[in-house]
Amino acid sequence: MLRLLFFLFVFSLPMLSGAQDKFKIVSVGFYNVENLFDTEDDPSVNDDEFTVAGANNWTQERYNKKLENMAEVISKIGIDKAPKGLSVIGLCEIENNKVLDDLVKQEAIAKRNYQYVHYDSRERRGVDVALMYNPAHFKVTSSRAVPLIVKDKPDFFTRDQLVVSGILDGEPIHFIINHWPSRRGGEKRSYPLRLEAARLCKSLADSILATDSTAKIIIMGDFNDDPVNKSISKILEAKCDSSSISAKQLYNPMCSMLKKGIGSLAYRDSWNLFDQIIITGNVLHGKNGYKYYTTRIFNEPFLMQKEGAFKGYPFRTYVGTTFQGGYSDHFPAYMFLIKEKNN
Repeated sequence: MLRLLFFLFVFSLPMLSGAQDKFKIVSVGFYNVENLFDTEDDPSVNDDEFTVAGANNWTQERYNKKLENMAEVISKIGIDKAPKGLSVIGLCEIENNKVLDDLVKQEAIAKRNYQYVHYDSRERRGVDVALMYNPAHFKVTSSRAVPLIVKDKPDFFTRDQLVVSGILDGEPIHFIINHWPSRRGGEKRSYPLRLEAARLCKSLADSILATDSTAKIIIMGDFNDDPVNKSISKILEAKCDSSSISAKQLYNPMCSMLKKGIGSLAYRDSWNLFDQIIITGNVLHGKNGYKYYTTRIFNEPFLMQKEGAFKGYPFRTYVGTTFQGGYSDHFPAYMFLIKEKNN
């Protein structure tokens, strides 16, 4: 049923007649790659389970399979309308530069010559966010990693929020990559932490818009909350109704997906849409240059568990400490931006 709803949603969208002739189309995405660790023990972080001697028996062979799987997914996202592939993709659960170096060299995506922006964060397990980009499409002009500091919790460490500004096909644009605090320990107990993450993200977007009211900003990430949760709908102020979005307000195109039962991860027989791409009104309307076209969840059959109690769920690398050889516990999200070729 969920699969059917997804296809009805996608194919009910107005199609761009002769799109490749009339429009330039670029795609941007986000993917929680679920524990992309190398096999080496880093004494500065808690990565012991992802070593050869660790609980997961994380061998070079398994690491190579994980890299191959991630590259396969990235190579296929959005190529139906943007044949050159993703111009930009945000990633989370990345251990370090080494895994990114190894990922961009994978055969499935090597010809795209992807580069990346990554900073080590204070997160205890050593998993971070990153931005990977095709330098033929996007040029980085600045970047910074901003830690989430929670008052009265000096021992709390989580992923940084990554701000990357640059030029996308000649047009200035800004990306904010997120991986908000998880629901581990319970949704209610962890909820205040995500509210703090939302406040930080909102302040980052507001600071960009204060400098340039015409700025185009794309906020993406694994928010560990759905579009309707307070952290996103009230604190971040990402609105679901596009009809009244001003240039500087935030629009969340994922709301309609959630209403249709489309999710990016499953838990206890229900779907959540934690992986989202949110945009400013300047991207939605795109009066000069690229503007929003549509957003999708990449949930192709090869990414799904084929049988058993979790049939239809994302096909994971591990279930517990049992190696499955799958992809991730999340489906990627991606977005198309378009502009007329004579613009």
